[in-house]
Amino acid sequence: MRSNDQSQILAEVTTRIVGRLIDQGGDAVESALEDTLYYEQKRLKRDMYRGEEDDKRFWRDIQGQLVSAGESTRNEMLRQIVMRFANEVMGHFDPKIYALATRALPTGLAVLLNSLDPRRIVAAPKASLSLKEQVIIKGESEAVRRLAEKGTLVVVPTHLSNLDSIVLGYAFYLMGLPPLTYGAGLNLFTNKLIGYFMSNLGAYRVDRRKQSSIYKNVLKEYATVAVEMGYHSLFFPGGTRIRSGEVERSLKKGLLGTAVTAYGNNLRAAKEKPDIYVIPCTISYGLVLEAQTLIEDHLKETGKSRYIILDDEFSRPRRIAQFMSGLLKLNSRIYVTFGSPLDPFGNRVDFQGRSLDAHDRPIDISGYLRCDGELTIDTQRDRQYTNELAQNISTEFEKHNCVQSTHITAFSTFQLMRKENPDMDIYRLLRHGSGPLGFPVSDLIANMGALLERIREMSKSGTLSVDPRLEGKTPQQVLDVALKHFAAYHTRDAVKRHASRVHVDDAELIYYYHNRMAGYDLESLF
Repeated sequence: MRSNDQSQILAEVTTRIVGRLIDQGGDAVESALEDTLYYEQKRLKRDMYRGEEDDKRFWRDIQGQLVSAGESTRNEMLRQIVMRFANEVMGHFDPKIYALATRALPTGLAVLLNSLDPRRIVAAPKASLSLKEQVIIKGESEAVRRLAEKGTLVVVPTHLSNLDSIVLGYAFYLMGLPPLTYGAGLNLFTNKLIGYFMSNLGAYRVDRRKQSSIYKNVLKEYATVAVEMGYHSLFFPGGTRIRSGEVERSLKKGLLGTAVTAYGNNLRAAKEKPDIYVIPCTISYGLVLEAQTLIEDHLKETGKSRYIILDDEFSRPRRIAQFMSGLLKLNSRIYVTFGSPLDPFGNRVDFQGRSLDAHDRPIDISGYLRCDGELTIDTQRDRQYTNELAQNISTEFEKHNCVQSTHITAFSTFQLMRKENPDMDIYRLLRHGSGPLGFPVSDLIANMGALLERIREMSKSGTLSVDPRLEGKTPQQVLDVALKHFAAYHTRDAVKRHASRVHVDDAELIYYYHNRMAGYDLESLF
């Protein structure tokens, strides 16, 4: 958020939230205050961080005032709380730091990678030249460029890693597009260097420990107002990182709904460029930085209660360096694929920014929000529009999921584990792995051959995407590439080859990378 816009967004967020609660009448304000006080006291009692003594004093004062507060005092307390939350969330954008970051990223990353071995520091310039080659931009990138000039973009990517926002931001830079504003977990700001850049490059803070309705409304309203003010935004519609490694199919509708709301507000304000374009984006990695931590969390079934992981690989710079170094050594790829642009109601959008119906005919979507010619607010109607948008985003995610050698190998290996142990549940199966004897390589090659044939057919029909470098490759060649990838980064190899047999060293990793191909009915092949 640019400095000259910060006071405006703060005032707008505060006015809207306070106004809505007061307009509800009754005990709405008092209930919201009590709800927030309860959750904040519970949070501070459970896990108060260093530097939150001021928080503790603030909520102690709120508790003391609330007991005897009259209506005007409660309204003022509500205003103070909303402003406090909005100030915490507020992102900042510094054009000078953005220019520095985009110039320094390739060289700086190369130096980081080579710092693992000081003797290789002289190779940094060479490594920096290859960084662009690792991030491959596919899909409707030209449409995205054109639409960025006609309205405001809301980019909605899949979410596998904390690197996603960095990768997507770098892709936007390579495309010559303005930076994105996005919400980032508060834990990501604990690293001083990363936190400094994120704090000045448009990221706003999301404290997922805070569960009160007021705080959630502040986050949603902040995102809505930012879009209305013309800031291209990034929302992860799956919410947090997908722990299982699958393609997200169940999306959170809260932030997605801001597109409809912001578009309606733009029309009411008679904005010169009221249109909002939703851009699905699938990010595909052959290796995922936090795979081991994420799959462990998924299998413990604690994702909902923990929600945020504070001790994963992203918090350790050396692990990031090892991961990126492995990608560069292997000439690996991160695919950023932009799907078909959509309007806030889920209709496809053409290069001119026109919404199209099912027969590719231009339609006036402002009519979606009108009743008898007047713009109206209808929560139930808008919720249905958002449901349709979410469904179409999910379809784009599935179509552009770019499977790589590690996914194919892991999926085929997991099917062998299933076949050998049909009566085991998933937890026993993962403990058992491949058993002490492993599997014949020939069995794995046969599985991979059948799988490659099917996914190549799916790629031609547009229901799945395949790494272009696998075109014409034999199952043996795909396996060789995958084994090199698995050996390059993770502390334990997912699978190893010993003579004529393969052994699963880390069944959880096999399951994680297998999951990227789940949901396409590929199991029927085996």
